[in-house]
Amino acid sequence: MRSEVEWQKALRLIDEGVNDYAIGRELGIPRRTVREWRVGLRTGSGGRTESWSGKRASACFRCTGGFVDEEAYTYLLGVYLGDGYLTPHPRGVYRLRISCDLRYPEIINEIATHIVIVRGTDTVGFASRTGCVDVNAYWKHWFCLFPQHGPGRKHERRIKLASWQQALVATHPKAMIRGLIQSDGSRHINEVTRTLASGPKRYQYPRYIFTNASEDILEIFTATLDTLGIDWTRTTARDVSVARRDDVAFVDTFVGPKL
Repeated sequence: MRSEVEWQKALRLIDEGVNDYAIGRELGIPRRTVREWRVGLRTGSGGRTESWSGKRASACFRCTGGFVDEEAYTYLLGVYLGDGYLTPHPRGVYRLRISCDLRYPEIINEIATHIVIVRGTDTVGFASRTGCVDVNAYWKHWFCLFPQHGPGRKHERRIKLASWQQALVATHPKAMIRGLIQSDGSRHINEVTRTLASGPKRYQYPRYIFTNASEDILEIFTATLDTLGIDWTRTTARDVSVARRDDVAFVDTFVGPKL
């Protein structure tokens, strides 16, 4: 359990409009914990639960017009477009599955937490495979939230955001970029060598790379970067690079290295 002091400091920072990533970094606590506290304030539960036991009322915001944490959904949409799948099951139920690299436990926890927030019930499963784990949840309404689902691989069919999804991405572009990069992107140190009059000189600089086989998903990524005023380049047919120093520093404020 987190201490009362951490809770009170987080409340103050939330009231001041500080985002979850910055709060977690300042207090030294996981971003997912801050997210749970923030959602608890909105729903009246207080957000102090540290586990996912028990049940909450589950309703599809697309069917009922009810409340949804828009930022959490937009993040989950980005993750779904990168590494997510829907599998139909009997009685109209769908299984949402997000494939995650076992090297990044914080991302696994963040995805699971966002599924809980969007799904509205504390039921998330984990299925281990070699080198990875599938974070999954069952629900009849996953197709309502991810109408991009269809037969075949994503890069072999058209992927287009619905108008209501586009509106959410326009409102929460950072959440979309964070979800896409955490699923199919990376932050790493790039190294180049220039030949100067004095001889070869080696340069190193951080950059973000987003890789996807779907041209449609690449376009969603670059359009969202454009919304944020972030410069980007297509380095290969499947890769988009963000390398300008100021842009990398800006993306670091809401994405950062994978953990």
